[in-house]
Amino acid sequence: MANQVKIETSKFIEFLIQQNVLKFGEFTLKSGRQSPYFFNLGSVASGAAFTTLGRAYAQAIVQSGVEFDLLFGPAYKGIPIAVATSLALAEHGIDAGVAYNRKEAKAHGEGGHLVGAPVQGRVLMLDDVLTSGKAIREAAALIDTQSANIVGVVIAMDRAEVTNPDSADAPETAVSGLAKELGAPVFSIAHVNDVLRYLASDGTDQAALSAMSAYADQHCIL
Repeated sequence: MANQVKIETSKFIEFLIQQNVLKFGEFTLKSGRQSPYFFNLGSVASGAAFTTLGRAYAQAIVQSGVEFDLLFGPAYKGIPIAVATSLALAEHGIDAGVAYNRKEAKAHGEGGHLVGAPVQGRVLMLDDVLTSGKAIREAAALIDTQSANIVGVVIAMDRAEVTNPDSADAPETAVSGLAKELGAPVFSIAHVNDVLRYLASDGTDQAALSAMSAYADQHCIL
């Protein structure tokens, strides 16, 4: 489980639903698993929405107490998250550098995979939700080639799904696996438990609550 920061998660989840980031229904994940909900921060698409999103990430960072020099947004969804968060952190008096990676190295101009502020010092990575963690791992490999140290990762949602159900080892999620691999904490703004509590308190979508509860009981570490 990610180290969840204490912010008003009900309002954050309401925002995610309003922005069509968090949707309920029947969805096929990359793993092939059928899920009763889908999470995609790529649906955030306006200035006002990015302002709200950036402030949620900034509040999470401030409350976490993590010390960092640079925000890093893995391509592609992490890029606007990092920019929006840097703007929101400036409202807290924190002027953070921002960097991100390209999926493919640029062969002309400045070249390379990395764009933005120099990747050095203490790096805090930002992303939306961990499924396979591929984007973060690719970015982390690039960061490791620089004079930099990854001090943490902040995500919007911890799905808390077990990734090693057939293993004899202790249950592991995408979040706990990544934290172990990076040797750094992973912080989440919201958790699947918060979604369940929101649906229960809202009371308008009992079908979604029932499907989510059954899914979480079967696949998640709650």
